[in-house]
Amino acid sequence: MSGRYFEPMESMASQTDSSSIPHVLAAIAQRYVGDHPPHGPVYRVTRSGDIRKQQDHLYQFPIERMFPDMDEGQRVYAWAKLWIDQPQPFVFLLRCFGPVRLYHNGQKRFGSSTEEEGAGEQALKLKIDLTRGWNHFVLELGRNAQGSCGAEFGTGSRKNKPFHFLTPSEEREGEEGWIYTVPVDIPLEPIPAISLTEASTGMKWLPVREQRSQETVCMEQLYGLQPGMEAFAWTTVINLTASMKRIKLAGAAYGPLRFLWNGKELHSVHEPGDFSLVLDVMPGSSDLIAHCLCDEQGWGFSICELSREARLAAARIVHGYKGKWLFLGPFPAGSAVDAADYLTMDRVAASGQEALFWTTGQRGGHVRLFLENELFGRWNYPLGVTLNGLLETSKLLERSDLADYVTRHVEFATATYDYSKWDRERFGAAGLNNQLSHIDSLDDCGSFGALAILADRLRPLKGLRKVSDDIAYYIMNVQDRMEDGALYRRIGVSPSMHNTMWCDDMYMSVPFLCRYAELSGDPLYMDEAARQLLLYKKYLYMPAEKMMSHVYDVNIGKRSQTFWGRGNGWVFFSLAVLLVVLPQTHESYPAVLDFYRELAEGYLRLQGKHGLWHQVLTDPESYEESSCTAMFIYSFALGVRHGWLVDPEPYVHAVLTGWQGQCERAIDKHGNLYGVCKGSSWSFSHAYYKHELGWNLNDTHGIGIVLLAGVETQRMKAYLGT
Repeated sequence: MSGRYFEPMESMASQTDSSSIPHVLAAIAQRYVGDHPPHGPVYRVTRSGDIRKQQDHLYQFPIERMFPDMDEGQRVYAWAKLWIDQPQPFVFLLRCFGPVRLYHNGQKRFGSSTEEEGAGEQALKLKIDLTRGWNHFVLELGRNAQGSCGAEFGTGSRKNKPFHFLTPSEEREGEEGWIYTVPVDIPLEPIPAISLTEASTGMKWLPVREQRSQETVCMEQLYGLQPGMEAFAWTTVINLTASMKRIKLAGAAYGPLRFLWNGKELHSVHEPGDFSLVLDVMPGSSDLIAHCLCDEQGWGFSICELSREARLAAARIVHGYKGKWLFLGPFPAGSAVDAADYLTMDRVAASGQEALFWTTGQRGGHVRLFLENELFGRWNYPLGVTLNGLLETSKLLERSDLADYVTRHVEFATATYDYSKWDRERFGAAGLNNQLSHIDSLDDCGSFGALAILADRLRPLKGLRKVSDDIAYYIMNVQDRMEDGALYRRIGVSPSMHNTMWCDDMYMSVPFLCRYAELSGDPLYMDEAARQLLLYKKYLYMPAEKMMSHVYDVNIGKRSQTFWGRGNGWVFFSLAVLLVVLPQTHESYPAVLDFYRELAEGYLRLQGKHGLWHQVLTDPESYEESSCTAMFIYSFALGVRHGWLVDPEPYVHAVLTGWQGQCERAIDKHGNLYGVCKGSSWSFSHAYYKHELGWNLNDTHGIGIVLLAGVETQRMKAYLGT
């Protein structure tokens, strides 16, 4: 089976004629959606405290500030757990500001040396073999002779794996964050490797958890006595029967309040004392909101009686919280805040200069949204292409379910955009939208942003325009540029990427600029898209080979001279996207079209004997790579259909043999996609791309573009009447 990803009998081509493109597309799309169901965000409690995430998604343990009187011989222990779906080695980052030991599942994985303590900006990379299920981490933090102590610890991949840790004890099950001890003289033995009660460890753990009655809604304990302020409490009344019931609710008011039921005022209380009200409750759950006002005597209420046919429950499952009410406030009286506007729990409310979100009934117990899906709801550039492929597949197959899946994924991110920026500011790093809320590169915004605009054409998506406007502003005004205006990476995600220009960034910018030009009606953005492609040609195009160098090193003014398949694919793909929408009367159209034709000629001659292109385009010994193959198929097929090619016949042949090759050698009968190069760094050496940059199964860098290639192949065939 040399050179093959699977046995021929396992291929898609063994099960269906590859000319049955809709069948192949349906299999790929259905497998993807089935593997990544559209779960919503997870709500968890986060407690206020000194240990918190930073913008780089490392948790900060400022022991020196937390315990300034800690002795040199004492230790502080911090404990948390992390859920992992599949066993894998993973790189974590650790900065030591004093003596540090790290334990994983009860085993010591690291102990700092004197030289590693007080390392400042230099983070240590620790590769740890994570197990399926819960992985318990314990940090033992000491103070050195110079008085330094503390650490920073967390994910080594803040963009792709922005891990958030959960509290590990049974008492705090479901909360986000770490628990920790005060400085102790005796060691923690044994080091926890499973969830335990806190008492069983022999240590007292912080932060302190408040215990309160579930029936008492005491605004004074949450917000203090603030006459003239108001706040909301929200619960659901659950009818436990199969028919409409009249439910009695009785209790005591501590101050003025009114109850809102189905959006209308049901009952009001003007002074402290007992109250009762009757609710007509349909089967299932219904929202009940209490609007509480603070006077000199207090505010809030308690529930002492509820008909047995019903119960109260928190309006959302908030992991780490067993209370029945969620709270929003406080606001100045008369602020005209309508709690009903915030029941979707995807936006913050304004209270003067402060922004507020729902909390639990415990002081310092914040409710936060977390993305815990592997892919659904995530915002990153490979998913921009993946969802674009699903969107076009939905049109070809007339599958509204696929289109709905795409719009729901996009709206997961856009609807929570403002919330995620507030969450990042309030807690150090956002629990979702980790890239969108902290844009610092074209990767973070352009690809998915282009797809989001396309999805918005199916139905208006909440928050889409604000997101799009901010991305456009970032590309035009914030992203670093060369003196001639060419976009480049002054700061990369690692030092080796600083001061470089990547051909990948054409796809991270050009399609978005095209879509935003259409959205805004401003041709400036179309002009910029064409300008950038021609500027990148200046720096990265190699005319003798009619290919693109992967990277231009700005420091030394030199191309890498590496012929990486997908990097070339990104440029060709972007050219095709631009040519579809660029008016033929545009001043740059002839130059852009010539650029497309030159690259098309260069790529055509490099197609492999099985119809696929290779990871290193000029090296047939490198592996057959699926994503670049799909990009060339897609762009050739568009060129045939739009008349961009002077002699289209060789390109028609390349498209059809390329699609056949994908079905025979890269797509199996279950709709799995093989041979997709994983996310890359860069090198001046072809050997890096050939030997070090391997491929992944079902990598999102390839799924969407393979779908797009199939869609455009089918459209080309229809255009040709075959």
